[in-house]
Amino acid sequence: MDNPHLPLTGLRAFEAAARHLNFTKAALELRITQAALSHRIRSLEARLGCRLFRRLPRGVALTDEGEALFPALRDAFGRIAGALARFESGAAREVLTVSAVATFATGCLLPRLGEFAATYPGIDLRLLTHNNRIDQAGEGLDLAVRFGDGNWLGLDAAFLCAAPFAPVAAPALARRVRRRRDLLDLPLLRSYRPDEWSRWFAAAGLPPPALRGPVFDSSLAIAAAAASGAGVALLPLRMFEQDLASGRLVRLSATEVDVGGYWLTRLRTRGETAAMAAFRDWACDA
Repeated sequence: MDNPHLPLTGLRAFEAAARHLNFTKAALELRITQAALSHRIRSLEARLGCRLFRRLPRGVALTDEGEALFPALRDAFGRIAGALARFESGAAREVLTVSAVATFATGCLLPRLGEFAATYPGIDLRLLTHNNRIDQAGEGLDLAVRFGDGNWLGLDAAFLCAAPFAPVAAPALARRVRRRRDLLDLPLLRSYRPDEWSRWFAAAGLPPPALRGPVFDSSLAIAAAAASGAGVALLPLRMFEQDLASGRLVRLSATEVDVGGYWLTRLRTRGETAAMAAFRDWACDA
């Protein structure tokens, strides 16, 4: 049953304060005084019969009840903002929020965004990037491009492309490699996926060396480190075609290893909209 007496001002105050975990910042965002914000939250807590925040010596933290309420409100207010944004230009446009692993975004999506905008002028695309670790439901994403095997709990996954990995390095370091075994004597840059190098060396028929040094959370960071001469990177070559063509990076071996592919994922609990379907078809043609 519809409730005409929903405490919208209190809910909005709570959502802003929960997002910032700071009453001062939330009050500034809502353009009200901190006292007014606190009053709205206290009124909401009185109505719900529970505390939503724990006051700390420095700032606030959500209670268990606050943790349960916040995701629902964040999603609801996000959907309202998205619906209103569709009419900002005077014509209804469907807002589509897509988060993509940064390597795929820079290597595949960004060069083609002009094509997407021209083909689908009725879609207001919001493109975010991540490092393959996201909460698709909690972040309110319509779609997400992930790297892996396509098997994620609660998600439908459409295959986008394969991405075999091979070793690359800066030209100066590459000149020291005459055969695959020479890689054993060079610094090998590591990602947060610990088995990539061991799988490549197995494919190359070589014993994997002990790996040391920093661990990177994205292929973009590893590529930048390799280009600076810090070591050898194991990268999905398809996403770094421009770096290879320009000579910024040099491929060191014909041996490749398949450690996953790129997939477009959608929550099974969310129906596919026309904009989602359009982006899926466009991205699968990449």
